[in-house]
Amino acid sequence: MFYRSMTAMCLLATQASAEVPNVATDIAPVHSLVARVMQGVGEPALVMQQGASPHGYSLRPSEARILQNADLVVWIGEDLSPWLEDAIETVATGAHSLELLHSEGTHVHEFREEAVFGGHDDHDDHDDHDDHDDHDDHDDHDDHDHVENHDDKHEDHGHDDHDDHHDEHKDEHAGHDDHDRHNHDGADPHAWLDPENAIVWLNSIAEELSELDPANAEIYAMNAEVGATEIQAAGEEITTQLEPFHDARFVVFHDAYQYFEEAFGLEVTGSIQLSDAAAPSAARLSELHAEIKEHGISCVFAEPQFNDSLVKSVAPEGTNTGILDPLATDIPQGPALYTTWLRGLANSVTDCLG
Repeated sequence: MFYRSMTAMCLLATQASAEVPNVATDIAPVHSLVARVMQGVGEPALVMQQGASPHGYSLRPSEARILQNADLVVWIGEDLSPWLEDAIETVATGAHSLELLHSEGTHVHEFREEAVFGGHDDHDDHDDHDDHDDHDDHDDHDDHDHVENHDDKHEDHGHDDHDDHHDEHKDEHAGHDDHDRHNHDGADPHAWLDPENAIVWLNSIAEELSELDPANAEIYAMNAEVGATEIQAAGEEITTQLEPFHDARFVVFHDAYQYFEEAFGLEVTGSIQLSDAAAPSAARLSELHAEIKEHGISCVFAEPQFNDSLVKSVAPEGTNTGILDPLATDIPQGPALYTTWLRGLANSVTDCLG
């Protein structure tokens, strides 16, 4: 890895000067992946405040200017940030758009809507993560077919339908409906929690940047390779760290961790909220409380952006509580954020279950 890093530095030192693309990103983990690929060449910009909910966001003027000046926008996709799709079309009019959730090779799950999840019968399939073997044969993977056909679905609805859908979501949220259908009728967009996806995306980012900036293509490719090695090493460490907890069950605040569960063989019982944009119903809380009590589940996780009163409402006295943060809220931005955050998630699980 040291050799490859030095090679990238040498390439940078001998590279002809070129205008580096302005790159805008949506969330901190994605920003980190782009920063890793661009390291030594340039730095991407983060459109949203770090830790803010990506499901609904109002751009500040400075953030709108980032989009306006962007040559490339790298984001998870409309499934996570529906508002950003419109902003790219109306503000970032000259920018290329790279939707990572739709990148070839991305491993995608469907959303779970129930309070108490079913079993994870396919954990054995994810033993292949150590070898990164074709990402679970994506050519035959139903989820991959979903990704390839997803753009067709997007083309079927115009902006009028999109606005109506926003209004419907707003009404549901105001009424504290437990079904946030705006974001929960298909692909689960929290795909950055699977390190295999992050590795796939490093290559997608490098390819996109190379098209815009061919003078630095070798550096982007080398940085993506080094970044993949770093993520793979972190994944192997975490696999070993979490192996003793494969049979342990715990509850999360909202259903954002399916990819992390599958990647590392964990068993999550359920989630307090369906999403971070929809308050849970009394029935959902009651069902989860009964499940925790009946099965003696020892750990319930909150998230830093939300009041922990809901955690207390479902966790019987004596239950361990911890914090899981899917957005890397408190980690300094930069190339190292992704692996630092991934290890932090593993440490949180270990601390609560250990």
